[in-house]
Amino acid sequence: MRPKYLQADSAGRDRWMISYLDVLTILLILFVAVAAKSLETVKIVEPAKSIQIILPKPEPNPLRSEIQQKLEHYGLDWHAEPRGLVVSLPQAVLFPPGQAEINAAALPMVGHIAEVLGQISNKISLAGHADPVPIHNRLFKNNWELAAARSLSLLDLLTTRYGIAESRFSISSYSSNDPRNPNDTPDGRASNRRVEILILDE
Repeated sequence: MRPKYLQADSAGRDRWMISYLDVLTILLILFVAVAAKSLETVKIVEPAKSIQIILPKPEPNPLRSEIQQKLEHYGLDWHAEPRGLVVSLPQAVLFPPGQAEINAAALPMVGHIAEVLGQISNKISLAGHADPVPIHNRLFKNNWELAAARSLSLLDLLTTRYGIAESRFSISSYSSNDPRNPNDTPDGRASNRRVEILILDE
């Protein structure tokens, strides 16, 4: 056995381990505290009550009401759409079958419409409509041309005979693509052959 004075001082050599373990213990306590803090019960926030948005009611359009009264005064068929008022003129009243020349018997009715249109400044859209039965004559190749020609005939009458400014009008043709009623009966097809006068809201 070696003498004590020749033996290595192992206690002094391992003394630094005590401080190291103290540091690890402190860090462990710190991590546990942080973890405990993060696991606290989360406060439940009540969902916000639903918000009800109340939109103001649209104010009545006095000009539209005035136009309605005038149309009703002349017994004209009309209905309201978001863009304005629509006066629907059946083909049987305005035009001979397969033609775009306005019947003389329809002139008084067109005159009433022109009187209403002449008292306002609204823009006007004329839209021709047809049924899906193919047309066969020398004047028109298809229902698109027929519906457009009828709109143009009404435009010509309103501007030349009744003096309504041409700049107020626009023309369109829907052919058979916007029927009012099913096309499986003669009455349904007859109601779909029409020209509509749309009086646009200002």
